[in-house]
Amino acid sequence: MPNTIDVLILGAGAAGLAAALSAHEAGAKVLVVDKADKLGGTAAISGGIVWMPQNVWMADAGISDSRDDAIAYFEGLNHGDIDAERLAAFVDEGPAALSFLSSIGAYEPILLDSYPDYYLTRDGAKPDGGRALDNAMFSFKELGDWADKIYDGGTTPRMMLKETPLGGASGIIAPEIMAEREAGDMRAWGQALIGRMLKACLERGITPQLNVTIDRLLVEGGQAMGAVIDGETVTASKGVVLATGGFEWDKDLVQTFLRGPMTAPASPPGNTGDGLKLAMAAGAALGNMTSAWWMTSLEVPGDTWPELSGKSDAQRAVPVLLERTLPHTLMVNRAGRRFCNEAQNYSALAGAFQSFNPSTYDYDNLPAYLIFDQNYRDKYPLAFLFPGMPTPNWIASAEAPEDLADKIGIDPQGLASTIGSFNGFAEAGADEDFGRGDGEYDRFYGDRSRPGAAATLGALDKPPYYAVEIKMGALGTNGGAKTDGETRVHAISGGIIKGLYAAGNVMAGATGSVYAGAGGTLGPALTFGVIAGRSAAEGQ
Repeated sequence: MPNTIDVLILGAGAAGLAAALSAHEAGAKVLVVDKADKLGGTAAISGGIVWMPQNVWMADAGISDSRDDAIAYFEGLNHGDIDAERLAAFVDEGPAALSFLSSIGAYEPILLDSYPDYYLTRDGAKPDGGRALDNAMFSFKELGDWADKIYDGGTTPRMMLKETPLGGASGIIAPEIMAEREAGDMRAWGQALIGRMLKACLERGITPQLNVTIDRLLVEGGQAMGAVIDGETVTASKGVVLATGGFEWDKDLVQTFLRGPMTAPASPPGNTGDGLKLAMAAGAALGNMTSAWWMTSLEVPGDTWPELSGKSDAQRAVPVLLERTLPHTLMVNRAGRRFCNEAQNYSALAGAFQSFNPSTYDYDNLPAYLIFDQNYRDKYPLAFLFPGMPTPNWIASAEAPEDLADKIGIDPQGLASTIGSFNGFAEAGADEDFGRGDGEYDRFYGDRSRPGAAATLGALDKPPYYAVEIKMGALGTNGGAKTDGETRVHAISGGIIKGLYAAGNVMAGATGSVYAGAGGTLGPALTFGVIAGRSAAEGQ
């Protein structure tokens, strides 16, 4: 490991690799380090979708978008937590950042022209898609010895999202094509995103240093000068970029900052707030700290994350998206009552789960349970459980709703009544309580072979009945070091900390608490990664 470089980048996920490439292309000598023994972070195990307004690929497809539309969309969702300067930087610089990465072979997107934004009632939203970008398949054989240095979470995606039902396709790939993909170690989703970026880094002589310990930042006279890594001083003459991810796996930080319960993060267990702690120790101002990229999730007993840096005992939480949107399911609280439109977008849904009742001094909707019947089991998946597979014992089941309620400890009459009402809504094709299925977004994630609201509304009338607990999780936190539009970190005492930059989930999110659409985390991460690398290399 060199002791003197121009730009030091802490973290080798999407934001860190983007920063490395940007700094290198701006003429800087770059060093990327990561505490894990495998790189990629949350992005590597994600769907890899990138949300970007005004991107060139939607323009090439004839899909209109504008700066005004993008700003209006966010302002219609702003509750005072969006910083205007950072938002403008994302909207203005994001399209060019993706085009830059594409131009150097680090990014190859595929337009998801049918993927809608998440808040379609707001001005500037795009109901017909265009802002969400998939990744072209990428062969890990191109990485040589580095192919096994990207964390895969134990899965190897061989199908692009646009080829799945979520992308409007059948989800069926011809056996001979799948065999070719396996033989060529072709990967999709976040694996393709990170794999392609890593290849671009290696081609430029940027070799990430993994499994290192970042002891502390070197800050002298209000300026970041480098860091102490594995006990050795590494001097960065132009700047240090924090790109270490969020803090959702640090229980103390979660309890201190997040706005409500979050007990089942769906990200890899390495996101323990290392960069946030470094920034605070350096005197950084913070922003957006109560927010996260919320996601409902479920935990399968015994299902742990594959080994990462020698640790392999962290409980995995599986994101719950399709399961609560497809027909023949509903969600209830301990009273056996529905409390939301189950098909609402996952990040906004946190508000319902985290609703606090001052009379009982408790969260009324936690714990929550997904209820479904044999209709669902016959047709649709639950996590990694597919139709026809035996029902495992971690799923509660009973022949009658009241008996199911007794098994999971919720109100029997409440559940029976709720199922009866819901079945009436399903038959009528209209959810009178919460409007599930009224919006195009609701139906998009449902069974689109069924017309209208039936894409998400279906009766629970075929025993046995089933239940699993749904927990409040997150894809990551999005609060951290407060920056300006150039990603320079603000000092709590005023001004900036010279030479210190932040990008990705370690910075205060540019979109506040708003998850704009599929890829709403990775769009800003890549954008501010590119900006941070350039800012550091140019000494801005």
